[in-house]
Amino acid sequence: MIAFLKGEVVSVQDNPSRVVVMTSGGVGYSVLLPSVVNESLSPTTGEEVSLHIYYSVSERQPLPLLVGFESASDREFFEQFIQVEGIGPMRAATALTMPVPTLAYAIETEDLVTLTLLPGVGQRGAQKIIATLKGKVAEAAGRSAEIARRREPAPDMRSDVVAVLVNLGFRENEAATMVDQTIALEPDLADDAQGLLREIFRHSGPAAAFRSE
Repeated sequence: MIAFLKGEVVSVQDNPSRVVVMTSGGVGYSVLLPSVVNESLSPTTGEEVSLHIYYSVSERQPLPLLVGFESASDREFFEQFIQVEGIGPMRAATALTMPVPTLAYAIETEDLVTLTLLPGVGQRGAQKIIATLKGKVAEAAGRSAEIARRREPAPDMRSDVVAVLVNLGFRENEAATMVDQTIALEPDLADDAQGLLREIFRHSGPAAAFRSE
């Protein structure tokens, strides 16, 4: 079983995001990177990376699957995430488009809005995630809550951003949740209304932003 890899990136692939890591022993390993990991690392050929590895092989998937993470705690969250009915390793890797603390916080607070933003999850999938993992990811959720407490948005700015989202078709409670979760993810945007809106639209997508009720 492979639990950790350190080596040089010799190949980078998009859709899905993969890197080939050449270790000191001269063996190259193809590693799938969840979107949030790929975005954080922005791997380029020639650089050295260190990845905590989730390793999977089964009768249905005879070729080994290696999924890479920046920390052991994120890998542990992934191992819990794939215990949800209907979410296997490939689907879980595709769904991880937000940092683990943000997702854990959404699970612990039963935030269906944030969870349904994950690709391929939907309302029913979000409900299954909460039912399976609530109470089991509190430590990771605490990291997100602490970040949010460090920097609270100005009340007027928060209200303005919520009002913009409501005008675009979001329900008020949905808009407020999206604002709070985005600030937990990107606390530096707490005083930047335009940047906050751009980040919300980046995760929710233009179709969601301009839908009508």
